[in-house]
Amino acid sequence: MRVGAAAVVLGATAVVLPGQAAAAGEADRTPSPYAFADGAQSVEGARSTADAAPLKPGSTYRSSLPSNGEVSYRLDLDAASNAYVSVTAVPPAGSTVSVIDGVKVSVQDAEGHTCSTDTQSFGAARSPHPIAAWGRRDTGRPLCQKAGAYFVTVERADPDAEGSSPDAWDLELVAMTEPGEAKTGATSAPGAWNSATPQPLPGEPERRKGGAGFSRATPIDQGVWRDDIRPGQTLFYAVPVDWGQQVSVTAELGSSDSGRTGYTSDALDVDLYNPARGRVADIGVGYDGDQKSGSLPPLPPVDHANRYAPTAQVGALRFAGSHYLVAHLSEAVANTFGDGPYAMTLRVRTSGQPRSGPEYAGESVPKGVFEVSDEDREAAAEGVAAGDDTAMRALAVGGIGTGSALLVGLGVWTVMARRRTPA
Repeated sequence: MRVGAAAVVLGATAVVLPGQAAAAGEADRTPSPYAFADGAQSVEGARSTADAAPLKPGSTYRSSLPSNGEVSYRLDLDAASNAYVSVTAVPPAGSTVSVIDGVKVSVQDAEGHTCSTDTQSFGAARSPHPIAAWGRRDTGRPLCQKAGAYFVTVERADPDAEGSSPDAWDLELVAMTEPGEAKTGATSAPGAWNSATPQPLPGEPERRKGGAGFSRATPIDQGVWRDDIRPGQTLFYAVPVDWGQQVSVTAELGSSDSGRTGYTSDALDVDLYNPARGRVADIGVGYDGDQKSGSLPPLPPVDHANRYAPTAQVGALRFAGSHYLVAHLSEAVANTFGDGPYAMTLRVRTSGQPRSGPEYAGESVPKGVFEVSDEDREAAAEGVAAGDDTAMRALAVGGIGTGSALLVGLGVWTVMARRRTPA
């Protein structure tokens, strides 16, 4: 988690560290639909592949999608690496969407052969929120093995459907590459695995505030986590899942105190994405004002050979790394039961002993994206992304007393002030 503002409260007094006041009071405002990655480069999607701008693996880009028609981008690839492009579509506040509208991402080679197609829609709740689809170039497939130019095409799934407003959508694009194996590995999906429905992880929840985008996802590990979510809000969490491990999630939505009656289908939607931001599976929870829960379907262990499975759900669990849980509460909940916030609990279990992964012939881009490091495990245990300042980490974890927190905050303030003072 990136701490936007560090404030320590003693009685009625709050101390906000210098340079971070812009984020103060953020909880009192309407939540932003999506927090784009810091430093994302602007790129314009081309109407023709002949004019497509290149996407560099390891970089994140910001673009836009018109209501009608396709936009294209280019990937220049070698013959050995698998490549992935994820596109997160963000409808603007106040827009409307239909059940079948969404985002469609396709990858083709220079000869027009389709390498992959993925479509993600908003579903029955018809609540606009960030959704992601991914494109793939798999070198293990018969087509799309040559080195050269590949084209990523993005379009609306059904912009003319009843209920969809003709707004342009913001896009966040991220490209990654995965090296081939140093030695020839399995070329078929693993056989039997434990497909029994896992029991929800028991225990009292611990509070952990979700982030507002993939790049701001709050690290969590196995445990029971609680957060408050408002209608129309989307929260992001990152769960490290290593080779050989299975992940299971149960999502719970607490009862309403409004006293109103009604029903919202798919009120709470929780999607699981893999480290390349490819969707794996989801939970849909209908809501009638009483407490409700739902769980992900049983999922196989993470395995490099899963990519050869015939089903997209298994095929997406193809590498280790941070898997994302993205929770959205439908706007319609506010119309029936009020603005909230509503208590959401995530019961996350990662079962199985981690094992070594494939022997890659090189490095992924970005480096380390398809592995779980000790730093990733520490970040998930503490709820603070690797690399965050130590003092900020202590404040975010919240495991220290108020007086101590105040001293830490004032100490950091003093050090920062001294660094800005000329000798």
